Formats: sequence, C-alpha cells, structure tokens
Amino acid sequence: MEFKSVKTATAVLIAVAMCATSAYADTTIKVLRSEPGNDGEKALYAKQVSAYEASHPGVHVQFEYLSTEAFKQKLPTLLQSDARPDLFYSWGGGVLADQAAAGFLKDVTKDVSEDWAARYSPTGVNAFTVNGQIVGAPINASEVVFWTNLDLAKKAGVDVAGIKTWADFLAAVKKAKDAGVTPIVVGGKDKWPLHFYYGYLALREAGAEGFKSAIANKGDGFAAPAFVKAAEDFKQLIDLKPFQPGFMDTTFEQASGMFGDGKGLFHLMGDWDYGSAKQASASGKGIEDSHMAVLRFPAVDGGAGNAADTFGGLNGWAVSSTASPEAIDFLKFVNSPESLSKGAAAGYYIPATKSADTSITNPFFKEMSQHLSAAPYHQIFLDQALGADVGATFNDVSADLAQGNVTPEEAAKTIQDAWSMR
Repeated sequence: MEFKSVKTATAVLIAVAMCATSAYADTTIKVLRSEPGNDGEKALYAKQVSAYEASHPGVHVQFEYLSTEAFKQKLPTLLQSDARPDLFYSWGGGVLADQAAAGFLKDVTKDVSEDWAARYSPTGVNAFTVNGQIVGAPINASEVVFWTNLDLAKKAGVDVAGIKTWADFLAAVKKAKDAGVTPIVVGGKDKWPLHFYYGYLALREAGAEGFKSAIANKGDGFAAPAFVKAAEDFKQLIDLKPFQPGFMDTTFEQASGMFGDGKGLFHLMGDWDYGSAKQASASGKGIEDSHMAVLRFPAVDGGAGNAADTFGGLNGWAVSSTASPEAIDFLKFVNSPESLSKGAAAGYYIPATKSADTSITNPFFKEMSQHLSAAPYHQIFLDQALGADVGATFNDVSADLAQGNVTPEEAAKTIQDAWSMR
C-alpha cells in the first residue's frame, strides 16, 4: 500500500510539474503599439523580442502595430475585453489616469526595484505614476517643433533664424504665399495635428500657471482671456489660408509624406516626424538633413508663457491589470537603459533616461533634448492631458477653428464646458 501511495504521489507531482511547464510554455505577452515613425524602430523591437525569447524558453512576445488613429479608437474597446494587451503604448496624462481609475492598469510599484525610477528622468517617472502608484514606464520625451524645408525658405525669402515671435511667423507665412510656396502642410483629417497650434498658443498666452489654474477650474478656467486670445492668434494664421488645399481631407501620414516630398515650408509635428516624413515620402528618403531645420514654436508678444516652455509628450508603456509577471519582466528588459540607448543612437527618439544626450546621435534630436532639459515647464499633448473626452473636444474645437466654424470665444467656452462637466 505504501509503495503504491508513493507511486501515486510521484505520478501526481510529475503531472503537476508537467502542467506547470505547459502553462509556462504557453505564456504569450501581447504588446500593442501605435505605428512608430519608421520601420527601423520596429526592427529594433523585433531584435529585442528575439533576444528575450531566446533567454526565456517558453515565453512568446507578440507585437501588434496600429496607425495612431486606429490605435486610439481600438484601445478602449480592447481594455474592456478578454483580448486586453499586457503592455500598450501610452501618451500619459489624463487618459492614463482615466484608465487607472477604470481599473485597467496594474500597480507595479512593488514589482520594480528602487533603481527602476532612478534610471529615468523625474518628469518621466511622474508621467507614469497615478495616485502614487507606478503603472508603466516612460520611453521617450518629445517636443513639437516646426520642421522646416530650407530650400523652400530660401525660395520664399524667409529668414528662419529670424523668426522669434508669432508676428514673425505670420510674416513668414505671408512671404511664402507671395512666393507661391505652400507655407504649411497639416493632417487636418486626424484633428490632433491641428490641436498642436491651439495648444501651443494657449501655452504661450496662458503659461504654466494659467494652465494649472484652468485645470483646477479656477476663475474662467479654459474660457479665461488667455485661452480666448490663443484662439484669436490661431485665427490670425487661419485667415492667411496657410495650409495645403484639402487639408481637412489629409491624414497625418499623408501630410508627413508631403513634407518629405518638399511640398510645404513648415510642418508642425513632434520629433517622430523626422523618420515619418522620410519614410512616407515618394523616394523613401525625404529631405536631406542639410536642407532641413527645426524651428521652436515662437513666443507671443504680451503672453504670460515662457518662450522656453515646451509642448509635446512623455510617452511610454502602460501595464494592463491582467499583465502576467512575464510581461512585467519583459518590460524591464525592453525598456532598460541599454535598450533605450540603442533607439536613441539609431535616431528613433529622445529617451526619457537620465543623461539622454550621451546616446543621441541625431543633431535635431540633440537640439530638442536640450530644449526639453532646459524647459521650465513641459505641457503634455492636451488631447491626452485632459482625458479622453475633453481631449477629443479640444481636437474637435481646434479643427472647427481651422475651418472658421466657431469664434475664438465659442471655442474656449466649449472646452471649459466640457472640462466642467467631465
């Protein structure tokens, strides 16, 4: 009897061990990301996945890429389903906070060691911390700038280095039009590229304190005079008809390709456009670096904002509530300083790690990294910072302003009404 019991117990232990091995072998980590600016970054992730899988037998990593708009539209549905990804790309801000409040994110504070936070910039860590809980990891910081075609600037007689104020920029737009050069290309169909104008002007007019007051619902909030003035500034530009014909039927990807093809003097976009414009151009090479420059968004005379303040993103990975321990381990691997340094050295992004400058080789990214490091205040994209609903309203209002469908006062009031009722 004892011998049989031992054999039975042994059989049970073997069966349990086999089940455990089988479960481990079936571990699949699902990662969802918006389409990167170039295929090189995707190739880098593929190499990292191969390296991780080789050192972790039985673990499989699946990356899925979607265009920016498709990603934003599909993610909310996925988070509410059984097909929820373990890790997904995030622009942080109010959208991330909303996801945490809805129970879609995992608190990984106890899963990471103290050096986890120490490897990133404090701003980056804060961007993926909600109510004191770490729910993700920053990949990169981004600054929105005017990518500039120097050949077209020369043709139009525009001195790019001399553009310091909004009035200077408007004068440059007029010069370009007079010379038969399209001043600006924009992907109006997606709306969010248009919110960069209204958002940046609001930052220049209201400043950091104005934004903090509006978010705190103090005074007139987003309907305060500074935000109305920002909409008026935007209208000044719109009145000049600066964009390419059919701009509201043009997607971001199409506009990026147009800039890469030399069809516009300026393209207001983040650092990722360096790769996107080249890849989306007809030649696949875009504008030569020596024929291109980046122009910081100009100051606004009389505005409360600091001209050194930046507008852009703090992007990274969010961890879903159903993420496996293997997924968290993979996050540590794929987002290690060594991995991020490879992306920075290849010119894919500006890493959110400390001493980011040391690994950046792209001269445009080095310049933007210096802007970000010196910025007194960095405003995250407003369609992310204000949460999904109010962010969508900000995008809609920006598109309405660009088409002359609303007045500056109506635009500001619409955003404040949405913010008050959130």
